[in-house]
Amino acid sequence: MTGDPYRTLDVSKDASDAEIKRAYRKLARQYHPDRNPGDAAAEERFKSIQSAYDKIGTAEGRSEYDQQRRMEEMFQGGRTRSPFGGGVDIGDIFSQFMGGRGAQQPSSGFRFDSSNRGPREPKKTTKGADIEAGLDITLEQALTGTEVKFSHRRMRRCSDCDGSSFGTSRRCSTCGGTGIQTKGSTITVKVPKGAEHGHQLRLKGMGHEHPEGESGDLLITVRLDAEEGRRWEDGRLIQEVRIPYSMLSLGGKVRITTPSGKRLQIEIPKGTRIGDRRRLQGHGHAGGALDVEFTLSEPEELSESQVEALNSLRDAGL
Repeated sequence: MTGDPYRTLDVSKDASDAEIKRAYRKLARQYHPDRNPGDAAAEERFKSIQSAYDKIGTAEGRSEYDQQRRMEEMFQGGRTRSPFGGGVDIGDIFSQFMGGRGAQQPSSGFRFDSSNRGPREPKKTTKGADIEAGLDITLEQALTGTEVKFSHRRMRRCSDCDGSSFGTSRRCSTCGGTGIQTKGSTITVKVPKGAEHGHQLRLKGMGHEHPEGESGDLLITVRLDAEEGRRWEDGRLIQEVRIPYSMLSLGGKVRITTPSGKRLQIEIPKGTRIGDRRRLQGHGHAGGALDVEFTLSEPEELSESQVEALNSLRDAGL
C-alpha cells in the first residue's frame, strides 16, 4: 500500500469519521487548483489528498483499508503466519480477513486440499478471528450513554454444509468448499455512560465464526467526535484558537467556547507563536483538561485599510 492516508490528511488513526471529513475539506480548499493556478506542487498535493480521502473518507472504505493494512502487517516480509497457529491454512486466512464490507467469497481454487498431506498434529481448539471496528458518537452521547444501531458483517458457517466442507475435497455449491459465508446484520450497541475516547467494547462471539470451532469477538472502539475546531491527540482534547498575527506578536485577549458550551476569556501572551499551547484544567470533556492550540487566522479577503496596514508593516521590515 503506498502512502498513509491518515498521515496525508493529518489525522490520527483513531479520528472520528466526521473529523476526517473536516480535515479533507480544509486541505482540499487550501490546495485546490483553482486557488493555486499554475502551481504544480499544489496540484500534486491536492491529488494525494483526494486519493487519501477516497480510501478512508467513508466508514465502509475506511473499514476495508484498515482491514487490508492489518493483513499486510501480518504477512510483512513475505512470511506467512497462520492466524490460528501451526501451518498455513488458506481457509483460516479467509476467516481472518475476508469478512470486511464488500468482500467477495474466495474461489475454491485458492483452497488447499489436505488429502495429500502427511500426518497432521492433533488440532488445537480453533477459534474464529476477532473483528475490530470503530463507532462514532457525540460528546453528549458519551456523557449520558447511548444505544446505536451498528451494521455488522462477518464470516458465518455455511448455511448449507455447516462448515463441514472446510479442509476437505468435498464441494459445496453455497460456500465453494470454504465452509464459511460473508453475512451481514444490524445489531444494537450499548455505550455506557461516561465512555471516553478510545473506550473499547468487547462483544463476545460476534466476531468471525470458524468452520470448525468457536466464534471470535467483536471489538468496537468508541470514537468521540470532538466537533469543528477540535481533535483528539493521544487521548487529549485539543481545541484550535485562531488569532490574528498582531495578537500573536503583541498579545491580547480572546473568547472561546468550551466543549460544555461555556464562554471563556483567555489571555494571549506577547510573542506567542503558531502552535503554542495552553492547558485549561476542568474545561475539557467531562471536566477533564482542554489544550488550546494557537493558530493563525487568515482572512479570505483583505479590506483596503488592512492592505494599507500590511504595506506599512512591510516597509517597516515586518
